[in-house]
Amino acid sequence: MLDCLIPGDAQALPLHLVTRGGLEALLQRLPPGQAAFLRASGFSAKAQEWRLLPSLSATGGSGIDGAVAGLGDDAATHAASPWAYGGLPMALPEGTDWRLEGEAEASAAVLGWCLGAYRYTRFKAPARQPARLVTPPGTETAIAEARAICRGRDLINTPAGHLGPEELAAAVGTLAAAHGATFQVIDGAALEAGFPAIAAVGQGSPRAPRVAVLRWQGPGAAADAPLVTLCGKGVCFDTGGLDLKPAAAMLRMKKDMGGAATMIALAEMLMASGAPIRLLLLVGAVENSVSGTAFRPMDVIATRKGLTVEIGNTDAEGRLVLADLLAFAAEQAPALILDAATLTGAARVALGPDLPALFSDDAQVANTILRFGLDVHDPLWQLPLHRSYVSWLDSNVADLNNVATKPMAGAVVAALFLRRFVPDELPWAHIDLYAWNDHTRPGRPEGGEIQTARALSRAVTALLLHRDNP
Repeated sequence: MLDCLIPGDAQALPLHLVTRGGLEALLQRLPPGQAAFLRASGFSAKAQEWRLLPSLSATGGSGIDGAVAGLGDDAATHAASPWAYGGLPMALPEGTDWRLEGEAEASAAVLGWCLGAYRYTRFKAPARQPARLVTPPGTETAIAEARAICRGRDLINTPAGHLGPEELAAAVGTLAAAHGATFQVIDGAALEAGFPAIAAVGQGSPRAPRVAVLRWQGPGAAADAPLVTLCGKGVCFDTGGLDLKPAAAMLRMKKDMGGAATMIALAEMLMASGAPIRLLLLVGAVENSVSGTAFRPMDVIATRKGLTVEIGNTDAEGRLVLADLLAFAAEQAPALILDAATLTGAARVALGPDLPALFSDDAQVANTILRFGLDVHDPLWQLPLHRSYVSWLDSNVADLNNVATKPMAGAVVAALFLRRFVPDELPWAHIDLYAWNDHTRPGRPEGGEIQTARALSRAVTALLLHRDNP
């Protein structure tokens, strides 16, 4: 999957990474002809700016002798960002090999290079192969993160016709086998009895719903090591149900399992790190379809926790999936519960596609996640769990409705719905994300995206193992 990396002893051309402040020193070090070429071409070391260095000789020889890429004004910001390097594998000539020189931050460069080289190729060959990077020493974590993100992107990019509930659950099984974890699928009568809300969401599809369960105990972790439980919304395709989405809103609904893909990627990162913790991954794999057996507006359904829910809108199905997962997670007495979902358009209206919304009423959990999000260029923004809006979920016939009585604060209300299924004493955070790149940018090709997993991986370690915790 990471064919854009080559061994550290491979022959490669130098790739000089330079900030504006370091440009003059680089020009002094380069051969005079190359320095003159950079000056004449107007190279100024802006972020994302690059030039191939010609091979110059007294006899007028030609060819490539290296390249220079700009990091902009602030080395501390740009050199540590994977996006500073993400455009290079598809900008530098196909078939060329490169080694880092200059002001590059090795781990960020490797991560950005791999993410920029990614393309979804299951059904169409790529237009070109990426340039390759010699793997610097000490970048094992970056490589593991890149591998997990690329696998997660593949899941989101796969059309729903090829990735239904069964295939999504199987992806969890494949991950479990790779890391010596245990794996279980809950479906059929057991699902109806134990996860009735998930069963209700999926009852309109011929592709039966299921819950994928992965359990892992890190090397050196005791039987009572802290447990983190990850819950992912895995709606493989969302028509909206009987409250049918318009055609334009359905075009990207293969990505409605992006929360599950994010939690799968996060689980892979944690297991690859060998963290001495216990891990429980729960994926609610389901399809929200239209049929004679689909659940209906104004139906009242049961949940695992015992609360009844009136269906105000069948297109608010993701919170029903997470409700059962969160109830099961809470029963395991974890030290931390995290959930992720492509849950509301309201979060995107508020924060746009690149900034997932974070909800938590545990200040330590929220602050730790936010801090690491900034540290690793995987940011989130906290929105409030404003308790005054809880009454908006009141129902005359059930314990609560799945949508609000008012057309405002949709992301907040959805998070408050989920809060009903997590005991107050348990540390919990909910992430409402987009899981998609609308257009190609350096390191972020158009299509499925794994957001927040790198930040959450570090936050889990800090919170559960008290490492580098604010």
